[in-house]
Amino acid sequence: MMRRSPILLLCGLVLLGGCGRYFGGLVKPLSETEQADHMVVQDDRSVTFVYERLEIGLLPLSDGELNRQFPGISDKGAKSTNPYTYGNWTRMGEEWIPPRYSVWRLRIKNYAYPKIRIDPAKIELVSDDGYRTYKTLEMLEIVEYYYSQIVGYAGNEYRRFKSREDILNRTMFKGEVLFSGQEAESYIVFPALDPDVTSFVVNLSDVAVRFNYMDEPVETIDLTFRFEREVHKGYQPPAEWLSDLQ
Repeated sequence: MMRRSPILLLCGLVLLGGCGRYFGGLVKPLSETEQADHMVVQDDRSVTFVYERLEIGLLPLSDGELNRQFPGISDKGAKSTNPYTYGNWTRMGEEWIPPRYSVWRLRIKNYAYPKIRIDPAKIELVSDDGYRTYKTLEMLEIVEYYYSQIVGYAGNEYRRFKSREDILNRTMFKGEVLFSGQEAESYIVFPALDPDVTSFVVNLSDVAVRFNYMDEPVETIDLTFRFEREVHKGYQPPAEWLSDLQ
């Protein structure tokens, strides 16, 4: 049997580990002058389309912000049931918590039209180079992922699954009609971004603002929100990123 040289094995490990890893920084909006018309950049990193009395805003949420939204279920390590993050779970000896998804808060205020409707299937995130396109995840996709991790219809694992399912049902954007005088806030979810995505847009296409007597859209608008982030390559993320993200 051929024996491998310890020196060759060590060299191979060095080569494999020499590239390090990729760490995505905090997502931030481009400046207001780089946004489309009627877009307002807020101090909380959100970008809001404001036209007459209609407001549609997007805010990128870090895992830390999501964990603070659900504090009682995000602090139990691997048994945390926050469906949007890994909670406070970390790999042994590390402080970095990898993102599970890319999650955004969608906030709508409609005081301009009898009703409006945004189709979740027509929301996408596209890298500026055009090579990466992410569609929003449906609630069923996320629920089925968690369902695949349980082994029965009872016990702690099943209770954790039901906890996640309940939160998703209460907080994910489903595309409901929003009538005049109503406000709504919910989450849209994309897969975690690839490391080559540093500058990108989130497109909301065919936002229906007027309908005919058959409830068919007769007037729609397309909205584009512009964001960016830094990506660090190495063995650990910059120390200041930990406080920003977690």
